[in-house]
Amino acid sequence: MSAMIPLDSLLREATAATYSDLVTRPTGAAVRDRVVGALRERPRTQALLDFSRIGLVDFSCADEVVAKLIRAVHDLPVSRVVLTGVREDHAEAIDHALARYGLVVLALEAGTGRPRLLGEVPVDWGAVFAHCVAAPGPHDADGVAAALAWPATRARQALEGLCTCRCLLAGPDATYDLGALA
Repeated sequence: MSAMIPLDSLLREATAATYSDLVTRPTGAAVRDRVVGALRERPRTQALLDFSRIGLVDFSCADEVVAKLIRAVHDLPVSRVVLTGVREDHAEAIDHALARYGLVVLALEAGTGRPRLLGEVPVDWGAVFAHCVAAPGPHDADGVAAALAWPATRARQALEGLCTCRCLLAGPDATYDLGALA
């Protein structure tokens, strides 16, 4: 089950303003607090943070809203956090903020909905993720290893890393996939 969290609505609630830009650290902290409150009300769901009606995202808000939320996600009752409606200008600030902490998050591009990783993405994780996006469905380490001409242990480590940061989901039969993204 997924819960869509419209960041523009939370921004308006947090600031009582009509603008749609996530700027300033205090604004980011206030929005993050609202996001955490919303997530606590929806246990065991996939949280979709919707950026589609957000204008500018500066680095300080990317740090407060996304990076600090992802750092605390294991303490929240959600299966994972996915960013949706992310434009390239959003991605730039978010990517930089996440990389500072060595974090990775799954994002869906605005317009296309194409999955991508933001943050500090190890090369092997990026290759495995690209394979999973290009060939949707469950993947096991042996299949990924064969497709990428890697040893199975290397593929398994990348799959497990992507699962640990909740960018892929583990199945009960030692398979991994993107899962439902809507």
